[in-house]
Amino acid sequence: MGALLALVSSLSWGVADFMGGLASRRAGAVHVLAVSYPSGAVVLTLIAMFVVPGHISGGALGWGVAAGLIGALAIGLLYRALSRGPMGIVSPVTAVMAGAVPVLVGVARGESLSTLALIGIACAGIAVVLVSRETGEQARVTPSTIVLALGSGVCIGLYLSAIGLAPADAGIWVAVTGRWVSTVLLVGVLVIFGRPFVRTGFPWLLVVTSGVIDACANGMFQLASQRGMLSIVAVVGSLYPVATVILAWVLLKERLNAVQLIGVALALIAAAMLSLSS
Repeated sequence: MGALLALVSSLSWGVADFMGGLASRRAGAVHVLAVSYPSGAVVLTLIAMFVVPGHISGGALGWGVAAGLIGALAIGLLYRALSRGPMGIVSPVTAVMAGAVPVLVGVARGESLSTLALIGIACAGIAVVLVSRETGEQARVTPSTIVLALGSGVCIGLYLSAIGLAPADAGIWVAVTGRWVSTVLLVGVLVIFGRPFVRTGFPWLLVVTSGVIDACANGMFQLASQRGMLSIVAVVGSLYPVATVILAWVLLKERLNAVQLIGVALALIAAAMLSLSS
């Protein structure tokens, strides 16, 4: 049950990332997040109150605040990277890091890595090198975009770890708390830096929908972590690029060169190997 919920959450994250990245190209990442996060927070709060039972404790709130701080940084870096580079490259790079970090957290807590897991981590490193290769006219990804994607992946991995280590009786209140903390931070950035919000042409439906889907995916992942081991559900959750890559290929007609295609494929294989080994 835990793995199934994690798979549903990963597919939901992939769809939300595609929609959020597309919206960021039109309106900017900060403005998109300032609308999508509170939209998702409201819906997730209602679900926590009336659909999914859970206990609000000091531990749940603490992990929620930590997740919110990390999550705001993670999603900001991710949307910035998605707005600057091909989704088919950015998303897999973040995924392999998001899957590897919880494995390392598990090792720090005394869990042991299998041979398959070690091979998966090695494949992930090679994949990052391949997708960052600038060869030919089709190689549109820059080193700075790869750095953004890597940073986002590490933060996502830490976020998943924080959610997974939360109290088992918290329902989805850790995800709810984290979403509201991230919302306050993102809106604060928008206000402090005085970035004007232009409503004309703003993709409201796209942004609100992506926010709701992303928030619900967070809630599903918390439920998955309560029903399975962190090292399993986290790496299954990191398979979200599958949906993003397919949507970008079908709807945006994105094209990658041969070296980058190999890197993308290896990244997805690495994420799958980490999932199977956990």
